[in-house]
This record gives sequence, C-alpha cells and structure tokens, in this order.
Amino acid sequence: MNRSELASIIDHTLLKPDAVPDDIKRLCREAIRYGFFSACINPLWVSLASEILKGSRPVICSVIGFPLGSTNCMGQEADRAVTLGAGELDMVVPIGYLKAGDVSKTSACIKDVVHASSGKPVKVILETCLLTDEEKILACRIAMDSGASWVKTSTGFSVGGATVYDVALLRSAVGDAIGVKASGGIRTLTDALAMIEAGAGRLGCSRSIEIIESLDA
Repeated sequence: MNRSELASIIDHTLLKPDAVPDDIKRLCREAIRYGFFSACINPLWVSLASEILKGSRPVICSVIGFPLGSTNCMGQEADRAVTLGAGELDMVVPIGYLKAGDVSKTSACIKDVVHASSGKPVKVILETCLLTDEEKILACRIAMDSGASWVKTSTGFSVGGATVYDVALLRSAVGDAIGVKASGGIRTLTDALAMIEAGAGRLGCSRSIEIIESLDA
C-alpha cells in the first residue's frame, strides 16, 4: 500500500471539545494536502469546514449523537449537518437500547439518521469496548437492516478503542454487505496496517500525518 492509497481511506479526525476555529482550518488544509478521504469533525464546525473544503476532494464527516449516543435528537442533528455540507455521518448507536436488547428502538434511531442523511453514507459507531461479542454481532445486524453503510468500532472517548479482534469480528458479521471502520487508538503505521489486514476499509485517525509520513520512512 502506497502513501496515496493509505491516505484515501483515512478520516482525518479532530473531535476534541476544546478545538477552536484555527484547529479546524488546519485539519481541513491537512486533509487537502495529504489526500485524506475526509475531515471528521463535530457538528459545530461543519459550516466552517464547508467553506474551506468547497471544491476540494476531501468530504466532511460529521459525528452525530457523539460521544454517548444518548440523545433523542440525532435525526435533527443529522439533517442540519447534511444541510450545512456534511458528506458522511458517523452516529453513535444508542448503547443503552442495544444492551437492553431493544432492537426496535435501536433500529428506529439508526433509521432516523439514515433518513435524515438524504442518501449520504451513515456509519454506526458501536463502542465495542462496552459490548459483548453477541451484542456486537446484533448491532451489526441491526445496522445493516436499518440502512447504514458502515459499522465503526469506537468513539475514542470511552474505555477502549479499536482492536484487531473487533475489526475482524465486525467484518465477519457484515461480510461484504457494508463497510467496517476502525477508529480509536490507531497511533502508528503498524496499528493502521493491522486494522486493514483485519478487514477495515476506513480508518479514523487523529495522528494521520504521523502515520502517512512513517510509511515514507
């Protein structure tokens, strides 16, 4: 895998709550410079990012219901993000509903975001560190049945991030039907390549530039 191929599957990510406009501007310019697939940001910054990335290749990936998945307003949040220019949405699954075994409510929440996305890809963040293997597999089934385009391992804000084991488990659960995104704790080129080998088709990274430049080295 060469530099451009790796960059093209990375969502260059900045989700820290203390990010300021200059940080977002820098992230977007880095996404353009390095050829990352997207700039992944909080909804607050979608409008600003739209101005910077207009006419450029990287898309805006906005997180929805982040980081807890415990709001009833994800559909509205998704609709606004898309209206302002988001090209992809990464939503947090309602973890409480999922762990309670409430398939109907979990699915309804995902469907709300998928509907609001107006056809833009929706990735469902499972927060795998909080789930049993059975719950992870159930979440994959619900995500597929609800129209999601991807499942994603983690927010990076909980007790654990992506693991090779979980990426392989998610890929096994969804097959070729939808994508698998690994995110959370991917800090090195070795980490990134291991996730891809396990079945990830997209990576969420805040250390994207270090990873890309270490490939050159």
